[in-house]
Amino acid sequence: MTNTTQDVSAILDSGTDYKTAAPTTEQEPPRGHAERFFAYLGEHLSQRQYILLLSFLVGVGAALAAQTLKWLIHQIEYLLTSRLDATSSNWLYLVLPVVGIFLTALFIKYIVRDDIGHGVTKILYAISRRQGHIRRHNCWSSVVASALTIGFGGSVGAESPIVLTGSAIGSDLGRMCRLDHKTLMLLIGCGASGAIAGIFKAPIAGLVFTLEVLMIDLTMASLLPLLVSCLTATCITYALTGTSAMFSFNLLDPFTVERVPSAIFLGIFCGLISLWFTRAMNAFEQVFGRLGGLYSKLALGGTVLALLIYFFPPLYGEGYGVISTILNANDETQVANVMNNSLFYGHPEYLLLFFGLIIVFKVFATTATNGGGGCGGTFAPSLFLGCIGGYFFSSVWNHYGVLGIHVPHTNYALLGMAGVMSGVFHAPLTGVFLIAELTGGYALFIPLMIVSVAAYLTIHAFEPHSIYSMRLARKGELLTHHKDRSVMTLMTLEAVVDKERPKLQPDMYLGQIVQAIASSKSLHFAVTDRQGSLLGVININNLRKIIFRSELYRMYKAQDLMQQPPAILHTNDSMAVVMDTFQDCSAGTLPVLTPDGKYVGFISRTRLYAHYRQIMKDYSEE
Repeated sequence: MTNTTQDVSAILDSGTDYKTAAPTTEQEPPRGHAERFFAYLGEHLSQRQYILLLSFLVGVGAALAAQTLKWLIHQIEYLLTSRLDATSSNWLYLVLPVVGIFLTALFIKYIVRDDIGHGVTKILYAISRRQGHIRRHNCWSSVVASALTIGFGGSVGAESPIVLTGSAIGSDLGRMCRLDHKTLMLLIGCGASGAIAGIFKAPIAGLVFTLEVLMIDLTMASLLPLLVSCLTATCITYALTGTSAMFSFNLLDPFTVERVPSAIFLGIFCGLISLWFTRAMNAFEQVFGRLGGLYSKLALGGTVLALLIYFFPPLYGEGYGVISTILNANDETQVANVMNNSLFYGHPEYLLLFFGLIIVFKVFATTATNGGGGCGGTFAPSLFLGCIGGYFFSSVWNHYGVLGIHVPHTNYALLGMAGVMSGVFHAPLTGVFLIAELTGGYALFIPLMIVSVAAYLTIHAFEPHSIYSMRLARKGELLTHHKDRSVMTLMTLEAVVDKERPKLQPDMYLGQIVQAIASSKSLHFAVTDRQGSLLGVININNLRKIIFRSELYRMYKAQDLMQQPPAILHTNDSMAVVMDTFQDCSAGTLPVLTPDGKYVGFISRTRLYAHYRQIMKDYSEE
C-alpha cells in the first residue's frame, strides 16, 4: 500500500482534493473491531497479499449478494404467477407490476431516502467525482428494491443493481481499511466484476466488463485482484447452484464461412436495435424527469408498464424464461409458447409480428419501470431484445432466401444476444465472452465476434457513448482509458481557484486600492459591485507608472483603471473548457464567475498546470 505520509503530503502540496489518502493519526476517528482487524492484517501482510485478500472478500460478498437477489426474485415471482392460466390473458398483469414499482418507490423514498437508480452510472460517477465513495446503504438497498421491482414483474434486469451492490461492498471495505484512492477504485472494480461473475457464472465476462464498461485500466497490478474476485464469486455460485451454464444450448448446426455475410448483417441489425433502445430510453427518461412528485411518475410508469405487459406478457420480469424457450426450441410451434397468457395465444402465424412489436415496445416497458419508481438495470433487457431480435432476423432472412443461405434460428438468437449487449453497453468483448459463458456456446466464438464488432461499429457511428456513460459524458464527468481526459476529469475547479484575493469597489481611489492590495502577492484583482457581480479587472502591471506617485492617489478610481478580462470562466465549466480557454486567449490569469455572473475568484495558468502535472504523476504511478 502507498505510504500514508507521502499521500497526504502530495495532496496538501498540490492543493488537490481528487485523491483519498489515509488520514493521519491526529485526524482518524476511533477504529472499530473490524477496522482494527484489517489494520492488523495490513501491518503483517505484504501489500500484494493484503490486496488479494481484500479482493477475495469482495468476491465472496458480491457472490452472496447476487444469489440472495436471484433467490428473492424467484420466490416472489413464483408466489405471484405460478397459478396463472397460460391460455388467456390475465388481469393480474395490469396490477402486479404497478404494485411492485409502488412498493419499491415507497421503500426508496421512506427507508433508503436516496436515489439508487442507474447503478452502473452511479459507479462511474463515484469513480470520477466522489473519490470512489459509494454510499454504504447500496450494499443492501439495491438488492431489496430490485427484488420487489422484478419479482412483481418490472421489465428490468437484476444485474445493474447487483453490480452496484458489489461495487458498494468494495468501496465500503476499502474505506474501512483506509485505502488510497487508486486501490479503492480497484476494489470497486473487484466488486463489479465479482457481481457479474457471480450472477452469470461468467468469470471472464466479469473481468472484461470492468475493463470495458467501468474503464478501469488493466495492468499487472490490477489483473490478479480482479481475477481473484471473479473466480471466487464464480466458485461460490457453483457451490450454491451447480456448474451448469445459466442457459442450456445445444449447437446442432455449426457455423460455416458462407454465413459470414449474414452474421455481419445481423450485427448491423443489432446495432440499430441498440441505437433505438438507447435513444428511446433517454427520450422517455426525460419525460419522467419533467414530472414532479412520486405519484405522477407512478401513474405514468404504472399505466405504460401494465398495458404493455398485459398485451405482451414476455415483457414481465427479466425475460430469461423467454430466452430459454427460444434457445431450446426445435420448431416454430415451441417458440410460439412465448405468446402464452397473451391475446395472441393460439395464433403462431403472428409470431414475427408479436416479436417485432416487442422489439419496439420493450424499451418503454423498461423505462416505465425505472421512471415510475422501480429499480433495475438494462443487462437483462439487452439480452432479451438480442435473443428476440436474432430470431426475428433469422426468420426474415430465411423467409426471403437472402443470398440463398439458410441460417439456424437458435444460433442467431444466441448471436443476437451478444450483438445487442455489445451495442447498448459499447462493450464488444463483454458481449462475446458473456454469451459464450452463459450458454456454453464456445463453438460460435467467431460469429459472436463478428456480430459484436458489427453491432458496436454500427451504434458507435451514431452514439459515441454507452447507455451508462452518456449521462456523465455530457457533463464532462466520465473517466475513460484516455489518460489525459481522465486526469482532467479528476481535476476540480474548486481545487485551483484562488478565492483569497481582496475585492475592489468601483468608487475606490487609487490610494485605497494600494492599501487594500498591499499584503497580496497577486497581480490581478476583481472590481465588483455591491451584489458581487464582476465589473472589470485591475492588473497591477498596468499601473506601474502611477502606483508609486502619491499625488495621484485621489485622482483615479478603480472604475477608471479597470479593464475587461480577455475571457471569463464559470464554475460549471469542465476542465477541458478551462484548459482550452487559457490556450485560446493566452492569458496568465482569468476570473471565475458563477452561472449568474457572481464573482468567485481567479485561476492562474501556473497553478492550473501544476495541479494537472501532480494528478498526472499520481495517476500514472503503478
